[in-house]
Amino acid sequence: MAALLPLISYQASMPTPTSGHVRGRLNHATLDLLSGADVNFRRETRLDIALVKNLNVALIFLPAADIPTFVGEGRVDLGITGRDQVAEHDARLGPDDQCGVEEILDLGFGGCKLQVQVPQKGPYKDASELVGKNVVTSFTGLTEAYFAKLEGASRQADGRWDLKTKVKYVGGSVEAACALGVADGIVDLVGAYSSSNNNNHNNDNNRDHHWPPTGLLSLIKPHRSRQTIESGETMKAAGLKATNTVVSSTAVLVKSRKTTHELVRLLYSRIEGVVTAKKYVLCQYNIPRPLLPQATNFTPGKRAPTVSALETADWVAVSAMVKKSEIANVMDELTEIGATDILCLPIMNSRTMTAEEKNMESPISEKSKFLE
Repeated sequence: MAALLPLISYQASMPTPTSGHVRGRLNHATLDLLSGADVNFRRETRLDIALVKNLNVALIFLPAADIPTFVGEGRVDLGITGRDQVAEHDARLGPDDQCGVEEILDLGFGGCKLQVQVPQKGPYKDASELVGKNVVTSFTGLTEAYFAKLEGASRQADGRWDLKTKVKYVGGSVEAACALGVADGIVDLVGAYSSSNNNNHNNDNNRDHHWPPTGLLSLIKPHRSRQTIESGETMKAAGLKATNTVVSSTAVLVKSRKTTHELVRLLYSRIEGVVTAKKYVLCQYNIPRPLLPQATNFTPGKRAPTVSALETADWVAVSAMVKKSEIANVMDELTEIGATDILCLPIMNSRTMTAEEKNMESPISEKSKFLE
């Protein structure tokens, strides 16, 4: 996933911001997101660092599970990774006021669930029935915390949970553990991430970019990460069924609590604009002016619809942002009340708030002491 990492100082007074990215499972969607945010780069074969040509930022390709560590320790300023990875990192190490990461934006892709799975023909119907049994997972931190809550367990002096349940780590093929007799149940990711081997989002060479950059950004490697995501069909084929959900996850943009780079605010704003644009379309239509109040009930826009007079008397043209999930119904309603020439147009990018509103609502505003 993506993260900003200060590897080398561009100026003595300005440490280098960087960003981290997961290796396989979110690669394609994340690269599309960065392309939409006009982060242009070319990644050379077998290199884990790529320089951005139009910003003083570099991209660093890392496994998804490593992003929270780099960001949390302040080695990286921004990161794109799964919410499950952040939760696992925090469950194992625990954040404090200076370390750890803050989730600042849900990116709206890469949905999955970390679930307790048991044999379909076995005796277990709930995670509570696995207390004291063998549980295999790649997410030991979250799994131990989950069963600690079920058991009412407390932490020992060394920080570990005093558990009856035996939680065992397996790096991959977790779904095979029950069939092989290693586990009574498992905790594993179920869902669908998109991956791609397309590393070069721009064919221009970036070797002339000045090094070191002011910022660094890390991207997903196109390989299977340690924690892979299985589909529900895979679990069924392995003879497993879900009983409980430990964490519901999606791709998120996270930042370090230690970051001080102005470019972080710029990148956040650009990425937020792309995420917002993906949720909306631009609806345009013509309608008699007397019907305008009724029509704008269906198309209120983000702030207000844009209304323009037409040459035809008592007719107006209306433009408004409408959620993609609602556009079909909205077009039906507009047709029903007498609107004509209804068009639905894609939105490539957006800025839907004023600077003042952004400072009030943004998780990286001055109010949050982000750049102090």
